[in-house]
Amino acid sequence: MMKKSTNSNRGEKIASKVQTLVAQILQRDFADDALVSGVSLVGAESHGGMQFVKLFFYSRDNVDATQKRLDEITKMVRFELAKKIDQKYVPEIRFVYDDTLERANRIEELLNNIDK
Repeated sequence: MMKKSTNSNRGEKIASKVQTLVAQILQRDFADDALVSGVSLVGAESHGGMQFVKLFFYSRDNVDATQKRLDEITKMVRFELAKKIDQKYVPEIRFVYDDTLERANRIEELLNNIDK
């Protein structure tokens, strides 16, 4: 018996779609929220058979306060996502801070200090 082939990019496509839709929801529904309006969604990963999507965000504001605010509005965002996504199940979402820019700046700073 042959095993049914699966589309390995499906999780990536769903994560990308969720990222786009959530970004639209944040812009539309939370534009007057100072912490949320400063958030940029910079990536997404699908986990657990596409039942869970991790959304990576960047913000110049206080990261802890922004993370707390995003955690507070996650249920509302997911409710709005359910209205827009054309899937049987709406994935759970979690916002995670992306510190790539800070790490890149730190590496650049270390490399610049090598010459000194």
